[in-house]
Amino acid sequence: MTRKVWFQVGVGVLLALLVIKYFIEIQWIFSPLVIILKAIFVPLLLGGVLYYVTEPIQRFLEKKLEFPRWASILTIVIGLIALVGGFGWIVGNPISVQVNNLVKNIPMISASIQDAADYVFKNKDNFPPQLKDFIDNMANSAQHFAVVASKGLVSFLQSVVSVSLLAILIPFFFIFMLKDHEKFAPSVYKYFSGERREWVKKTLSEIDSVLRNYIQGQLQISFLLALIMYVGYLIIDLDYSLLLVIFAFFMNMIPFIGPWIAFTPALIVAIVQDPVLVIWVSVVTLVAQQIDSNFITPNVMGKTLDIHPLTVITVILAAGNIAGFIGIIIAVPFYAVLKVIVSNIYDERNVIKKKVTKSV
Repeated sequence: MTRKVWFQVGVGVLLALLVIKYFIEIQWIFSPLVIILKAIFVPLLLGGVLYYVTEPIQRFLEKKLEFPRWASILTIVIGLIALVGGFGWIVGNPISVQVNNLVKNIPMISASIQDAADYVFKNKDNFPPQLKDFIDNMANSAQHFAVVASKGLVSFLQSVVSVSLLAILIPFFFIFMLKDHEKFAPSVYKYFSGERREWVKKTLSEIDSVLRNYIQGQLQISFLLALIMYVGYLIIDLDYSLLLVIFAFFMNMIPFIGPWIAFTPALIVAIVQDPVLVIWVSVVTLVAQQIDSNFITPNVMGKTLDIHPLTVITVILAAGNIAGFIGIIIAVPFYAVLKVIVSNIYDERNVIKKKVTKSV
């Protein structure tokens, strides 16, 4: 009976529940460790993103141009500083103007949103049943998202000890990764030997490949989508277009759900500016999504992650409830890494089974 799959799964679930139960009971022991991890998690995450973005450049400089390691790192750091400075110089003034205008108009925007919401809820009984259900669902979803987002933003702000500490730690982790990234995997699989060593080596290599492809791919997709949306917003003359597109760039890094989160503030601005613009903002968003779905994502990401959209959405929503905004950001890559590990364990188990069967 102990060899039955259902028995093994049941034992595994019970053990997992017991571990969680005892961890909850003694979690106070780990509170200092949790505080330290919160302090370094965000800069480590951002440093890792910067590493995966610039790693192809480092590889090109060292392999093709034969730069020494220190020269490639120095070139990348100077290039990033110049890029950020140039971006700030070009868009700094327009962003400042749009932020000031937005701050001045916040009371008017809030009043317009409140008026629109009051009108909809007062007259929703006159709407068709399907539309009434849709409004109720949207209201519940908006309330739920607001709670999750607010909790996530609070935890996100709490995780950053200070801006100065963040500014120090991000470059530290980033430069450290550029300098010693070849040493990370060997420092792990050196503790194993034989076939197990090869399995760990293969798994770490696949994890590295998945993270690299995901981060680089999502950044490319986000940039191209933001560019398309910016052109569309300029054509329809939408207010705060640059601010909306910068927000959309970061939200588009969240697969499937992100673009619709980015659509919400654009819709609000359109309602306040001119209700007719709601149609045009919707058209711009739909066109951008169609271009992304049919051309950008298939060519940039391909079958890199091979995760079903429903799974992605479920993972993102669950992670958002557990870890707030940070959970939403890391949900998909974390799931992809977990999938690689579980798949490799399953494959290794099958290999061992075949060897045992042959020997018998």
